[in-house]
Amino acid sequence: MTRSAVDAVPQPAADASWRALGTFVHLLVTEPAHLDEARQILTEDLADVDAACSRFRPDSELCSLSRSGRAAELSPLLAEAIAVALRAARLTEGDVDPTVGTAMSAIGYDRDFEYVKGVGPAIKLTVREVPGWRQVRLDGRMLTMPSGIRLDLGATAKAWAADRSAARIAARIGGGVLVSLGGDIAVAGQAPAGGWRVRVQDVTGAPGDPPAGPYAQIAIRDGGLATSSIAARRWQRGGDVLHHILDPRTGLPAEAGWRTVSVAAGTCADANTASTAAVIRGHRALGWLAQHRLPARLVDVTGAVFTVAGWPDEAPGETQPHQADEAQPQHAEATQNLLPGAAERGHRAWMT
Repeated sequence: MTRSAVDAVPQPAADASWRALGTFVHLLVTEPAHLDEARQILTEDLADVDAACSRFRPDSELCSLSRSGRAAELSPLLAEAIAVALRAARLTEGDVDPTVGTAMSAIGYDRDFEYVKGVGPAIKLTVREVPGWRQVRLDGRMLTMPSGIRLDLGATAKAWAADRSAARIAARIGGGVLVSLGGDIAVAGQAPAGGWRVRVQDVTGAPGDPPAGPYAQIAIRDGGLATSSIAARRWQRGGDVLHHILDPRTGLPAEAGWRTVSVAAGTCADANTASTAAVIRGHRALGWLAQHRLPARLVDVTGAVFTVAGWPDEAPGETQPHQADEAQPQHAEATQNLLPGAAERGHRAWMT
């Protein structure tokens, strides 16, 4: 199966890789002597996030919320995760909506993805508008929502967890830190000289493998980078090929326009919010991303690559992108930095 990726390219830094939250975890630090401590922090953080936010664990705090309904006092961790999800809904005008939990289960994504059967019998696909994020009210740690709403934090929790852990590790051990959760990348602390080198592509294996198909190799110094894809988590029910990015207006997988969207922003959570919303918005996303000055790389279903807001050109010899706005990025080399400060400018412009 193919999947999209934002992969940290091997570079002078100590690193470790393992699986958690149903995805591939990659940790890099510029202080090799502290790698074990950093891994311990990240391992504990991800276990805590799973226990609080999992839609698939019956014993998670989020699942107990769905059963109890109405008002509940949340743990600080879950309250923060839901606040991030509601902020994403507000910034995207509801394109990224955490109330899609029931709709997600209805199309077959009702367990950790590794246990979702790739092919299964036909199911009835019914257009249904999801309850809507405005029905969910969070006041500090007190959550109020109507009975029957099932929250799904999948569009934001993983990226937020990367931001949270990268910052915590950098504060504890010093130096530079990169946390990649399934290709959603957050960096904190002092980056290596030239920035953290990252390869963005549609089809991938391990970060050290040769790239397959069109790719961009860039560098980031701060903030976050994320990719959303309709090719990453797909399954078939009868004659219907489904994916995990739902349009809240229909409760069904978003129409295929972009195969993958990669975005850089001031945080990984904001980058992933924007990339998810862009998949749902289709070609209208080009102007929206440019308006908010969020550097982005978009690959349509034919494989054509578009870039906006100063995302660098592809490496020479690779598929050349279409320029979708008036910004003229620098010429790409083997490794190309994002325009200085582009992620921060986009982040500030989007914080309304």
